[in-house]
Amino acid sequence: MEKNEIVVGSWSEVCERLYDDAWKPELGRFRSNYAFRGLSDRSYRLQNSFFRVCGNKAHLEYHLLRNFKKYGQFDDPSTISSDWRVMTLAQHHGLPTRLMDWTYSPFVALHFATEDTTKYDRDGVIWQVDFVRVNRMLPPPLKGAMEKVGANAFTVEMLEEAVPTLQDFDAYHAPDYDLVIFFEPPSLDSRIVNQFAFFSVMSSATRALDDWLQNYPQLYRRIIIPHDLKWEIRDKLDQANITERILFPGLDGLAKWLLRHYTPRCL
Repeated sequence: MEKNEIVVGSWSEVCERLYDDAWKPELGRFRSNYAFRGLSDRSYRLQNSFFRVCGNKAHLEYHLLRNFKKYGQFDDPSTISSDWRVMTLAQHHGLPTRLMDWTYSPFVALHFATEDTTKYDRDGVIWQVDFVRVNRMLPPPLKGAMEKVGANAFTVEMLEEAVPTLQDFDAYHAPDYDLVIFFEPPSLDSRIVNQFAFFSVMSSATRALDDWLQNYPQLYRRIIIPHDLKWEIRDKLDQANITERILFPGLDGLAKWLLRHYTPRCL
């Protein structure tokens, strides 16, 4: 087991580990600095969808985004007024991009680690990354845009101010160096709101975030969900109303929830 891995053995231990380090004495509140990402298989890597589909062919990113903007029908032109807005909207609708989905909610991450019943023969994982410390590692021109408003995460507006284009952002990339930013997308619809979603983005479209994190072990950890614990977690999340019906509002989410809910358990 890696030093940064914690294998949990019960529902109560999962809950305890997800909220480790959440107490902030200076605020007198429980406010976690972690971003959470749940995966159904512990072997899955932190690769963005563009890298998974297009590999090292970084030039294809430009063509994907250009044609998304060219052929899309947009009621509000402001939704595609910058590279960041185009990429956010494209990611939201399933186009492969360099963005990676995260959530502020540990239970939403736990849902995604246990939603696929075909993966109940293998351990799941929840990645936790200290997004506050990651964003504080940025160089002054970028960090300043966030600190000016006293925020811990960027908004699209802050990114547009600090690095107006992807080309500006990519200028920070070097063979041995990348920037990583966590930012909140606009509330495009209730799915983003209900999932308490935000994104990470790297200054290279073709690099895995887990490779970057290996250089900063103090920034992350992995909570391993044993496969034989998944059914209990899943049933308790369902009773807590953390389901596809809520996280994917509409008939598609309802159908996904019903399909999983009525899938018999093979004992």
